[in-house]
Amino acid sequence: MTLDERTRCVIVDDNRDFLDAATRLLEHQGINVVAVATSSAEGLQCVRHLQPDVTLVDIDLGEESGFDLVEKLHSNGLGAEVPTILISTHAEEDFAELVSASPALAFIPKSALSGAAIRDALGLAG
Repeated sequence: MTLDERTRCVIVDDNRDFLDAATRLLEHQGINVVAVATSSAEGLQCVRHLQPDVTLVDIDLGEESGFDLVEKLHSNGLGAEVPTILISTHAEEDFAELVSASPALAFIPKSALSGAAIRDALGLAG
């Protein structure tokens, strides 16, 4: 991906209001949200079929765990090709050990989610 290309992103979160707000925010900030998913199964399918540049995964997916989805993505060979960023309304300190033990690239609190934060996590300028 070159800096001129928009980063393609899938967001997995069980809160539809958050998905709508995050999609609008990120699209406005130069991130191309190619799909949203409300469950692990739907998220896994979206990532498999769309091969985005990054996947944002909520830690708390209702009855499911975002950590489990990140593990599934990596065990299916998608993790190396599609970096995963964990997101949550909670502070990173609340999940520090789990985040550091997971194969996720980074953690971004939902309150700090932005196009710049995603590009920073991916090591992209601009």
